[in-house]
Amino acid sequence: MGISSCRTTTPKVNYKALAKASIKLGIDIDFEDNHALYTEVSGWLGTRYRSGGSSKNGTDCSGLASQVYHKVYRIRLPRTSEAQYNNSNKVAKRNLREGDLVFFTSNRSGKKVAHSGIYLKNGKFVHASSSRGVIVSSLSEDYYRKHWKSGGRYK
Repeated sequence: MGISSCRTTTPKVNYKALAKASIKLGIDIDFEDNHALYTEVSGWLGTRYRSGGSSKNGTDCSGLASQVYHKVYRIRLPRTSEAQYNNSNKVAKRNLREGDLVFFTSNRSGKKVAHSGIYLKNGKFVHASSSRGVIVSSLSEDYYRKHWKSGGRYK
């Protein structure tokens, strides 16, 4: 076997896209992070909220998760946050990994899931806020600490 047949290829990294994503998301993206996830979600930032929506013309939280998962992981998620929660493998907050879903209740929903997002890293997640559109928030914010339900893993 020649040396050339033993070489491993390093995936091409679009450093310019990653730098933009890092700035937009406010997250340091490392070499071992899922670059496709970060560049994809950065492209959704600022998308307006639209109940039942799942496109960059307007999306809700479960629509965002569904679209990102299909694009990045080639996984088709159920369409609602409750169904995404019910069909995922539950993950404790301390065990969250990049790309896991995060689920929350609300004052009105009681114990039922009312909101979801995608965990990034360092306690941050991306989601579609009904008042602000697609944004990055911290799990340590009071609202998200109070309404935490569970993490969910599909991959």
